[in-house]
Amino acid sequence: MTTLTTPPLAPLLDRLFEEAAAATSPAAAEFSAEERSRLVRSKTEYLDFYGRLKDLWLPVSRETGTLLYMLARGSSARTIVEFGTSFGISTLHLAAALRDNGGGRLITSEFEPSKVARARNNLTAGGLIDLVEIREGDAVQTLSVDLPETIDLLLLDGAKALYPEILSLVESRLRPGAFVVADNADLCPEYLERVRSTGSGYMSTSFSEDVELSMRLG
Repeated sequence: MTTLTTPPLAPLLDRLFEEAAAATSPAAAEFSAEERSRLVRSKTEYLDFYGRLKDLWLPVSRETGTLLYMLARGSSARTIVEFGTSFGISTLHLAAALRDNGGGRLITSEFEPSKVARARNNLTAGGLIDLVEIREGDAVQTLSVDLPETIDLLLLDGAKALYPEILSLVESRLRPGAFVVADNADLCPEYLERVRSTGSGYMSTSFSEDVELSMRLG
């Protein structure tokens, strides 16, 4: 039995995934496919873009959530950093692994206040809020200070264009063997080129259709 598969977390995650699947965002229809593609790749307009889409859940899949739990649990992670909290579904999976590892610290960043409130409520309902520090604001600022000396796992699931910048903020703290999981990594070719290149300091491979799984080398 694990925290992930037992109450209160298991039924909470079932409900959250159902709500996410049914959720709509009227603002999403305002963007053409071309405009959305441009904004997803923008390093300057991401706050406005994702702010307008604040009703979208943008969660990891169930499979990716399970992968996150397994990676954190299997690596005996104690310190985790997450870029992009949203409503906290991925955060719940990672915090569950910390609980089953005997404790730890998860730092997560989200700039949209309404999502911060919802995530905090979900983490409280799941009995995991004591393991999580939610930093409200632009992650370029919030994740640039007061990080643990050693980080065991990094999840990138915020504004896709910022993946290289967030990795740079955290990289010096990643221990040898630390995992980096990038959701929807196909939307940031610059990031993929970086972690896949020879001599990058990473071993990296695609997982599923749009998840890049990388390991920091010694």
